[in-house]
Amino acid sequence: MSTITQPLRDEHKELFPQVELLRQAGEIVVEGPVKEDLHRLAGDAHEFLARHLIPHAQAEDRALYPVVQRVMSAPQATATMSRDHQEVGDLTAQLKALLPALEQGSLSAGQANDLRRTLFGLYSLVKVHFAKEEEIYLPLLDASLTQAEASEMFEKMEAAAGEAKRHAA
Repeated sequence: MSTITQPLRDEHKELFPQVELLRQAGEIVVEGPVKEDLHRLAGDAHEFLARHLIPHAQAEDRALYPVVQRVMSAPQATATMSRDHQEVGDLTAQLKALLPALEQGSLSAGQANDLRRTLFGLYSLVKVHFAKEEEIYLPLLDASLTQAEASEMFEKMEAAAGEAKRHAA
């Protein structure tokens, strides 16, 4: 069954396999010599976060969440979700700061703990965030928006994501 918000559901479906990189990388973090797979997975995960997920989040903040707030008649209805986006950005910066240690080829116990915590934190946060949107916000929008309103919202999201990607480059 297709819904008005199907484009966003489809986008989440496309993003989620990349979210799995975070879990996969976290599972192979160990103190000592860095496995080649970890270096590759962590780098790919950072690239995905910086160039795809964060622009997606910025587009939601600029185009999706204002519509949710309007539909709910509650200006702060999405504040916690925007805070999730901020935390994803903070954890992505932490991941970026840990990448040079991977390039050096060995992790101290502290670096391994920090990397594992960061990767699993990102994985859990993003997974729950997507679930909240899909289980709470999108059904609300499906019930409240016309096709024209949804189309306008998605056009704004696409423009905002494109702008964010240009700034990420």
